[in-house]
Amino acid sequence: MLPTADICDKYPESTLVAKPIFKDFGGRTAFFGKAITLKTLDDNTKVRSSLESDGTNKVLVVDGEGSMNCALLGGNLASMASENNWSGIIINGCVRDQLEIIVEKIGVKALAAHPKKSIKNDGGEFNVTLNFANITISDGDFIYADEDGIVVSKEELKF
Repeated sequence: MLPTADICDKYPESTLVAKPIFKDFGGRTAFFGKAITLKTLDDNTKVRSSLESDGTNKVLVVDGEGSMNCALLGGNLASMASENNWSGIIINGCVRDQLEIIVEKIGVKALAAHPKKSIKNDGGEFNVTLNFANITISDGDFIYADEDGIVVSKEELKF
């Protein structure tokens, strides 16, 4: 994978760049894959169900609506995601268990950390178009992320 700066230089017309509001929490800072989209507010039930499946070459993109009320991902789910080969997780919201997440072989970007766990009411919706951080992400888009930021493309980019 090329660095996101090089991707932006090579594909300026076919990429979107997320506003730089995300922090790195995972053991990997660079990751890429096909987006699996989920919108949920303060409920991580569907985050768990996603991460229980095979995540090879996939990035779970969770629009938690920027909520600062609780965490949508913690150490146990990050470990599960790593075991199931997810490339990365992007959360427009919070995580917890930072010291557990950072040792996992997965990229995790989120807005902040929060110690409170989420509710478990099976809320949320998969396969929706998400709008946050000045970008639009649809299920099946391609995500490229590293220390410089997050880049989204409708098509897989050739290097």
